[in-house]
Amino acid sequence: MTYARTEPTDQEPDIRARPPLVREFLLVAGLFLAYKFGRQAANGHVEEAFRNAGNVWDLERTLHLPAEGAVQGLLLHSQPLIHAANTYYAAVHFPATALFLVWLYWRRPRHYVRSRRVLAALTGAALVLHLLFPLAPPRMLPAAGLVDTGQVYGPTVYGQTPATDTMANQFAAMPSLHVGWAAMVAVGLIVATRSRWRWLWLLHPALTLLVVVGTANHYWLDAIVVGAMLAVALAVFRLPLSARTVPARQPRPELWESVEGSPVPAYADGGAPGSFASAVPAGSAAPGAFASPGPPPSFGAVGGAAEPAGGADAGSRAPARAGALR
Repeated sequence: MTYARTEPTDQEPDIRARPPLVREFLLVAGLFLAYKFGRQAANGHVEEAFRNAGNVWDLERTLHLPAEGAVQGLLLHSQPLIHAANTYYAAVHFPATALFLVWLYWRRPRHYVRSRRVLAALTGAALVLHLLFPLAPPRMLPAAGLVDTGQVYGPTVYGQTPATDTMANQFAAMPSLHVGWAAMVAVGLIVATRSRWRWLWLLHPALTLLVVVGTANHYWLDAIVVGAMLAVALAVFRLPLSARTVPARQPRPELWESVEGSPVPAYADGGAPGSFASAVPAGSAAPGAFASPGPPPSFGAVGGAAEPAGGADAGSRAPARAGALR
């Protein structure tokens, strides 16, 4: 037996697994537009959104979750820091996810297809929850006592009047797709790459969580719920393994021949009976090393040498051996 080096088998992208580019572009664009228009359809439920916000706030206190104000307090110590957090919230969410999909499509097509399915399922489920459970973010809740950092320090992606905002539904805090998409980007890149530094991608969802909470755009529960939803989506649409490898142990080609993938001795294919024995190095005690399947050899007392029991030579020397024994 020899040991082969374990090497990843998907070094180069599998072009056959790459879907047609135009079809994928239209599909992703269509899903995005459906999500945006769906969020707009959930707009206008102001009273219900604030009632749900009070319930979420009370539930977090019952569960003894950390106060969102503790994170915001750290950001408010530095105006450049809070400005950077607002910029991260406004500018990183969509571009990072789009670049993630483009890179997977080009370099890891097998991973792209399933990652796109996970994102589509997660986004669709989030849209349903937006419609069923409108939720005002903590920056709007008087009981929270938090600052709307986007309006005060900028930049912001929301209008000053949430009830009439035509650009975004500000009452769709539950769940946080900022956190959900960031977590999927990290998981997808960790699975699709083999660099020893790939685990650093987890900084993206961690930083996103701190940003959405510190800017008072989401509650802790918004992130917890989207994490559970992502776990379900990943369980349904399993991602490919990160490093498929060839078997670590491979038979020597001169010892074995494969018939339909099953290793068999070379002589089983009709070869000479001695072909298997001749391939075994001298001095090794490999099973089947004897070329003939006849009776086992007998060992005489003359000179201590081993002599075969069968054959013409053995018959001619039988009297000599008998005399020596007498």
